[in-house]
Amino acid sequence: MIEFLTQNIAPIMFVGLVIFLLFGYPVAFALGACGLLFGLIGIELGLMPASLFQALPLRLFGIMSNDTLLAIPFFTFMGLILERSGMAEDLLDTIGQLFGPIRGGLAYAVILVGAMLAATTGVVAASVISMGLISLPIMLRYGYDRRLASGVIAASGTLAQIIPPSLVLIVIADQLGKSVGDMYMGAFIPGFILTGLYVGYVFLATMIRPECAPALPPEARTIREDDGTSGLRSLGVLMGITVAISVAFGMHYAEIFTWLRGKETPAPIDEVIVVSMCVGAAIAFTASILNRIFRLGLLSKMAEQVTFVLIPPLALIFLVLGTIFLGVATPTEGGAMGAVGALVMAIARNRLTLALTRQALNSTAKLSAFVVFILIGSTTFNLAFQAVDGNKWVEHLLEGLPGGQIGFLIVVNILVFVLAFFLDFFELAFIIVPLLGPVAEKLGIDLIWFGVLLAVNMQTSFMHPPFGFALFYLRSVAPARAYFDKIAKRPVEGVTTGQIYWGAVPFVCIQVIMVALVIAFPQMVTGSLDKGTGVNVEDVKLEAPKDDYGSDSPDPSDDPDKPK
Repeated sequence: MIEFLTQNIAPIMFVGLVIFLLFGYPVAFALGACGLLFGLIGIELGLMPASLFQALPLRLFGIMSNDTLLAIPFFTFMGLILERSGMAEDLLDTIGQLFGPIRGGLAYAVILVGAMLAATTGVVAASVISMGLISLPIMLRYGYDRRLASGVIAASGTLAQIIPPSLVLIVIADQLGKSVGDMYMGAFIPGFILTGLYVGYVFLATMIRPECAPALPPEARTIREDDGTSGLRSLGVLMGITVAISVAFGMHYAEIFTWLRGKETPAPIDEVIVVSMCVGAAIAFTASILNRIFRLGLLSKMAEQVTFVLIPPLALIFLVLGTIFLGVATPTEGGAMGAVGALVMAIARNRLTLALTRQALNSTAKLSAFVVFILIGSTTFNLAFQAVDGNKWVEHLLEGLPGGQIGFLIVVNILVFVLAFFLDFFELAFIIVPLLGPVAEKLGIDLIWFGVLLAVNMQTSFMHPPFGFALFYLRSVAPARAYFDKIAKRPVEGVTTGQIYWGAVPFVCIQVIMVALVIAFPQMVTGSLDKGTGVNVEDVKLEAPKDDYGSDSPDPSDDPDKPK
């Protein structure tokens, strides 16, 4: 028995952790308890020295002094302030009016607002709850299919997991020992491609079943001109000019980038997109301000409303992501600027109160403590796991898979997808990523690309029935029973839990498709990274300096054995 335990303590330790979790113990305490328990067993069996645990306090102090983790409370506070400042309500109302005349317009609005909230908040709960409270009653009022409506809201909220500034990307970067800024740049393009896939699904659904997402009736479109027109033509002209200028600026940005950096380096595509988007937004905002001040009458009410509602979050995106991508600020500094920007937006909307600030600070402290406790537990577990050669066991287990890198990626993604049924993204990031990272690096896999791939896969943990947290958030705010709609003046059926679960299934499939796309086209992640000049060690040659005679040998007169 002792011999069996000695030879198999690593897999037994991993199974013990799974048992602890299945019993429902808190993840942080389960990780810490398993680490300490099996560490003591390893000491008794002679597999590790007792002095090894003396390194644990140093690791814990290292966690508390990690500047990278400061970005988590900053981005959390920013998201909570924005969620309570009324930005989501204004965005959903305005973009819903904009897309209202077309089938599925409200669903498109929810997806686009979800992407914008993801790029400004990074908090899934805030996004899902806000959109569930605001847009779900409107969708139900105008006859949207309940499965489609609930699936769109839950899936759009989970975009906060992959679109920077995502909290899970910070944790994954820390666990893999990589730059958070590089992880953000790598995830930028996949995040918006996933948003496009969601839009494409809604479009197909409205083509196949037009009745599942009808257009808003004329009486529901409140933003109209004095003559009764929608004002979309004026908005279209403004958007066309803005897009043309943005594209032209983006095409010439490479020259500006070269001048700023002082070297012939291609500008990263994510940086071009962010900067060009902000230049176009600034031009549109300036045009709207001039039109309102001087009463030029060139822009419609719709054009002005869309501009004034979209510009503040776009400015905040540039303040956070733009400064990070340009190299002006670190992610921690970007998070601090984002928190200040969120406070300024709340003050400008006259929404900042002492009660709101207190609630945001309390929620931020709870989430930050939750993350740090799990990190402390995972550090304890990993210390003992590596001491009993658990990392070698994982390497031998995964390196022996057929198919090399592809076989490893397929098995790992299936494993993460299955574990996502039972664990949330923080638990997956702290337990699984430290075990898989060294194996991926040994197989020659780029860790930034690997981290983004895992983040896309972990996103399914929010959508998996029956334990997806996004589904729980939506269930908490969706009406479970029939209620009387005062605006429509008729009873409206509620949303069942089964409808929420079935509505999530297509979007889980889309997320799996996105995982396959990231594997098939790694350039969408790695193409955004600034590779730098790089140095090939094999091309480096060391040569001794030649003497005055053109010889590599020393001067004969310097021979100490030669008589003077």
